[in-house]
Amino acid sequence: MATQDSVIKLDGRVGELSLFKTKNGYSARTKKGMKGSRIFEDPRFERTRENLQEFRRAGKASKIIRSAFRGEIAKAADGRVTSRLISELMKVIRADGTNVRGERNVIDGESEFLLGFEFNKERALRQSMLAPFSASIDRATGSLTVDVPAFAPNTMVSRPPGSTHFQLTATACEIDFEAEAFVSKSVESVKVALDAQQQEAMALTSAIPNSTKPLFLTLGIQYYQLVNGQYYSMRSGGFNALAFVDIDGGK
Repeated sequence: MATQDSVIKLDGRVGELSLFKTKNGYSARTKKGMKGSRIFEDPRFERTRENLQEFRRAGKASKIIRSAFRGEIAKAADGRVTSRLISELMKVIRADGTNVRGERNVIDGESEFLLGFEFNKERALRQSMLAPFSASIDRATGSLTVDVPAFAPNTMVSRPPGSTHFQLTATACEIDFEAEAFVSKSVESVKVALDAQQQEAMALTSAIPNSTKPLFLTLGIQYYQLVNGQYYSMRSGGFNALAFVDIDGGK
């Protein structure tokens, strides 16, 4: 049933017409009559079925990744991070040169395609953290490390209005996409004042020894305001950032 939005604008369905509002105004289209069962049975839709199977795998992989980094994502992610991550995971799956279409997966794909993925599209990590840093994954020692040389925060860290301090967090994660399981470890820097005093070099290191699974390393930055000895997290401005800074697919 249609609902009247004004004298002539409708939302809803009238007979075989679907009436709906878009950013370009009000539109109408006819009801599609294809049954869902046809997609799963008709040989002409084989490619569609293959794409659906791989899309489901990307969706599952996205859910595992978001669970593994849930704490950091809660601090720095935009509203479309899920759909953007699935889109990137589809690229990972399509890079699988081992399996046939429809059977391609993240494990046999190229997880490294996610390197540099920004969880907050509105604020890239390099926009907030201007100081140089390097990331490394050493399977032999099980160390996942972000190294930050000495720097002056007032010139090398972009800051939201009202903030007095910032904090870096490096999160290392081993993900078993087959078992839908993960091991996640985070290391936080001290809260650093956003002033001219030189900040000593940092080494944020986590250990995940004897791993044969894909390893992921993120670096995140968040901001605080110090008031009467209490740190308050800055939620406005969208300056918090989080990105994959190193990945080892484990092949």
